[in-house]
Amino acid sequence: MESAGQLVAGLMSGTSLDGVDAVLVEFSENPPRTLATFWLPYPAEIRHQALQLQRAHHDEIRSAALLANDLARCYAEAVREVLAGTGVNAAQVAAIGCHGQTIRHQPVAGYTVQLNNPALLAELTGIAVIADFRSRDIAAGGQGAPLVPAFHAAVFGDPQRHRVILNLGGIANLTDLNPGQPVRGFDCGPGNLLMDSWIERHLGHRYDDGGRWASQGQVLPTLLQRLLADAFLGASPPKSCGRDEFNWDWLTHQLAGSERPEDVQATLLELTAVSASDALGRWCGDPQELFVCGGGARNQALMARLQQHLPDCRVASTDFLGQPADWVEAVAFAWLAWRTLRGEPGNLAEVTGARGPRILGAIYPR
Repeated sequence: MESAGQLVAGLMSGTSLDGVDAVLVEFSENPPRTLATFWLPYPAEIRHQALQLQRAHHDEIRSAALLANDLARCYAEAVREVLAGTGVNAAQVAAIGCHGQTIRHQPVAGYTVQLNNPALLAELTGIAVIADFRSRDIAAGGQGAPLVPAFHAAVFGDPQRHRVILNLGGIANLTDLNPGQPVRGFDCGPGNLLMDSWIERHLGHRYDDGGRWASQGQVLPTLLQRLLADAFLGASPPKSCGRDEFNWDWLTHQLAGSERPEDVQATLLELTAVSASDALGRWCGDPQELFVCGGGARNQALMARLQQHLPDCRVASTDFLGQPADWVEAVAFAWLAWRTLRGEPGNLAEVTGARGPRILGAIYPR
C-alpha cells in the first residue's frame, strides 16, 4: 500500500505505564521532522487495569477487551491534541502508527500481546491505523523486539563515529551503530520501571525526579549482586524482555525486608546503570559516544552513573542529535508506520533474530 501523504502520527505507551506519547511527523526529508508533540497521562483506572493484566486473573479476556477500547479512546484523544493548533486535519494524515500497550511478551513461546483496538481508533479519528508491529517478526522466528534499532540506524548513524543509542524507558535497550558493521540491538535489562514502582509504593510519586531520592541513599552491594545475577542480564542477544521478567514480585523476592527504602532506590538506579554499561562493554566493543533517549535521559543521577561507568565514552541525550529524548520512541513508531505504508521492511533480522526482513504491522483503513 503506497501513500502519497507524508504526515504520520506516532503513538507510544510503554512499560512505564505513565501515559501516551503522541507526535506528528513529516517524512518529506531525512531525518524526519517532528511538527508537534503531546503527552496524555493515563487515567488512574486505565493504569490500574493495565497493571492487573500483567498477570493472569479471573475474567481477564473481558477485562482486556474493555481496556483495549479504553486505550483506543485515549489514543484518539492524544491524536486530536497533537493535531490541534498545527493547521493539519485528519484527512492530511496518512496514518497513525500505534504500538499499543504491552501486557505480555513471550517470544520464546511464540506470542506477544499489545492491547489496542485499532479498528476503533481508526473509526474515532478518521485516520488509517497501523498496529500490531511485533507479531510478524515473531512469526518469522524473531523476538519481535526491540524494533526501534532500525529507526536509530536511519536517523542517528554516522559514517565516522561509533555510536550506541540507549533507550531508557521502562525497559532499557541498546542499539550499536558501528560504521561498517551490522547494526546490533537488544534489550539489556530494567530501565525505569523498578525505580518508578519503588518510589510510588513508598513516597507516592510516579517517578524519581532527577534521581534525587536515589541520591539520598547508598548502594547495597549484596542486593545489587543478587539483582545482577538474573539470567536474562547475562544472556546473549538477540533478546528482549518486559514486566514478565522484571516486576514487583521479582524485586521483592530479592529483598531481606530490613533495607532502607532510599538505599533500595539507589541500588535500583545502579542496577540500571551497571546492566546497561556492562552490556555495552560486552556486546558493543569500544564506542566513542552513548546517546540516551527515553525518560531516563532526564534522570541526572542515572546519567552521571552511566558516565562514571563509561569514562572513555561521551554520554549525552539524543537532544544533541536533533531528536528530543522524550519523543524518540513515538517518532520511531511513526517511522515504522511510514515504512509499512511504503511496503518496506521495518525490522532488522540481525537485531531480532528473525529469518529475514519483514514488512511489519496490520493496516486498518480510515
